[in-house]
Amino acid sequence: MEIAVLGGGNGSHAAAADLTLNGHSVRFWRRDSNAIAALRAKQNQLTLKDISGQRQVTLDVVTDDIATALDGAQLIVCPTPATAQESIAAQLAPHLVDGQVIFLPPGTFGSVLMARIIRSAGSMARVSFAEAGTLPYLSRLHGADQIAITTRATRLPSGVYPHSAKSRTLSVIQQAYPSVEDAGNALSGALMNAGPIIHPPLILMNAGPIEHFDHWDIHNEGTQPAIRRVTTQLDAERIAVREALGYSGPHFPLADHYDPEREEWMYGNLAHEKLTDSGDWREHLVLTEHRYMREDVATGLAFLVSAADWAGVAAPVATGLLAIGSAVCDNDFRRTGRTLEQMGLSALSVAQMQQQLEDGFDD
Repeated sequence: MEIAVLGGGNGSHAAAADLTLNGHSVRFWRRDSNAIAALRAKQNQLTLKDISGQRQVTLDVVTDDIATALDGAQLIVCPTPATAQESIAAQLAPHLVDGQVIFLPPGTFGSVLMARIIRSAGSMARVSFAEAGTLPYLSRLHGADQIAITTRATRLPSGVYPHSAKSRTLSVIQQAYPSVEDAGNALSGALMNAGPIIHPPLILMNAGPIEHFDHWDIHNEGTQPAIRRVTTQLDAERIAVREALGYSGPHFPLADHYDPEREEWMYGNLAHEKLTDSGDWREHLVLTEHRYMREDVATGLAFLVSAADWAGVAAPVATGLLAIGSAVCDNDFRRTGRTLEQMGLSALSVAQMQQQLEDGFDD
């Protein structure tokens, strides 16, 4: 299948290499023209490291021209931070064609956000979106052209927008990611996002060590019983919002990620142990700038709190963590982050929201 992979981070490099390894034709796009020139100088080769060892993977197309990347692509994979979705949507708009599928792993309701930006830019292309509960990979760059994949997702619950396009959308994505599972509509998919559950307690409750030490592994010594208890309560609030909106299980509770004796989670059993054993997450963190703050607190947690308020569900842990993150960054994320209010959707009833998620907001 012809696939465009967008972005220059860990997830995008992992997707470009892994999808190529699996026999797909990948067009790898990023905005950094210098990075693209450097990769072309290496004959479009990435070094992929995983449990099977190390090998060279040659990408079909490497470009900083988004039109070239999208030309002929059936699937567009966008594993970028949610903070990049608005600008990417504006760049996508002039070049999309009917039938293309855009996959956001994960999305933070980015499917609706991007679709509305694309339509407001004048594009009438009939495209569909899906957003997953996590990235398809636990991965880290080991250099500009070396990507290490610690493990791959074995279950990827994904919500589709518009939901009326679910059947075809999932069938296209499953050609690239067979682990994708039907998670209903886009709001259900957004409320599967694990990032705003696992990362805000870790980055905020480890704020002292993060600012003190040059390198800190929030998933290893940073994951202590007190923090896990907060995470469990935060996840219970997410699940309560899902249930209040009528979404049924499986809800993929984060406790499954930490306990291999429980139900298989998104990355399968023993994923947490693989992550900590790799050592790849012992890294330098700039507390106020890291994507765990800017994506998972300012975007994802703000969205969860707004959804809880809209659904009439008490979410004291989520609200408290969002307030602490706002104080750390001196920015009121409840007001400035991605919320239903900010998207102009908070006045909808639940029934109106579900209907528009089914049909598409601008159709």
